[in-house]
Amino acid sequence: MLDILKGRSVNGANGEKVGLGSIRRPILGLALGGGAARGFAHIGIMRTLLANGIVPDVVVGTSIGAAVGGTFAADRLDTLEDWARSLQGVRNILSYLDIRLDGSGLIGGEKLASRLENAVGQIMIEDLPMKYASVATEVRTGHEIWLTRGRLVEAMRASYALPGIFSPVMIGDRWLVDGALVNPVPVSAARALGAEIVIAVNLSTDVFTHSTTIHAHGAIPSPVAPVTEETPAKRRFPRFFSPEKTVKREFFGTASRPGISSVMVDAFNIMQDRITRARLAGDPPDLLITPRVGQFGWFDFHRAEELIAHGARAAERALESIQETIDVLAPAPAGTAPKAVE
Repeated sequence: MLDILKGRSVNGANGEKVGLGSIRRPILGLALGGGAARGFAHIGIMRTLLANGIVPDVVVGTSIGAAVGGTFAADRLDTLEDWARSLQGVRNILSYLDIRLDGSGLIGGEKLASRLENAVGQIMIEDLPMKYASVATEVRTGHEIWLTRGRLVEAMRASYALPGIFSPVMIGDRWLVDGALVNPVPVSAARALGAEIVIAVNLSTDVFTHSTTIHAHGAIPSPVAPVTEETPAKRRFPRFFSPEKTVKREFFGTASRPGISSVMVDAFNIMQDRITRARLAGDPPDLLITPRVGQFGWFDFHRAEELIAHGARAAERALESIQETIDVLAPAPAGTAPKAVE
């Protein structure tokens, strides 16, 4: 079957060559969803698809999906994978985060953008060998922006600019942030760019499973404390004040109280889950790959090896369905036996 998809001739029932001029390979699109560190699963998915002769003609992505899709389109997936596997500790990850408190985000993003630029260079989207789009959101209007021309690095950076964490990116005359605010799994963009078969990857399938409504909730009654004799309070001496510890406690939280980062990430997870369900219900892909990566945190970039493996397994489970869908649009000539996917 792979010979048919690549447009080569195959042997007929009597051994003669059968021309395939009348059989056109369907245009295959790949829509890669957002999910921060979970997006490293996209690498395993891409590897598995390519190893089985399933090569997309159209690649679109949101957030980390835009970054992985962009590096693939630029033929730099090896470079991205090597870098991802090298992130072996939190300190290594923090070295790419330029913390700033005087802008519109906690992280400027210049260091990470420089690392991406080292990987893909100054390549323009127009010069890529396939159709590519990065999905972002305009800050002031909420418009869904498809970046289909200009510098690839800027398009990827705008798509993963998580509000509050990364500073917005100015492209043209628009301030842009993470595309997951409007289209977490951009199936519609892949179709608009001409894809006849769309394979989508949703990284948030098992984050919340089936959320529900708590119909009655309120304050929990406090137990009545027993009356005891008052004892004089012990004199306390002020501790040494540490701004660094205070900021860390407020940002990451404690066991009894969530911090700024966890509240922001959880809120974004909830929003992305709801938007993804609505968008996929209204514009479902032909095939949906759902790696089980809900147990990984947004900042677990140091677990790239596990995430890549999860992605590879998810793609392997979907291979048969993908091939069946392709066969419908590109049937084998009469008298030939399609090859099984290797």
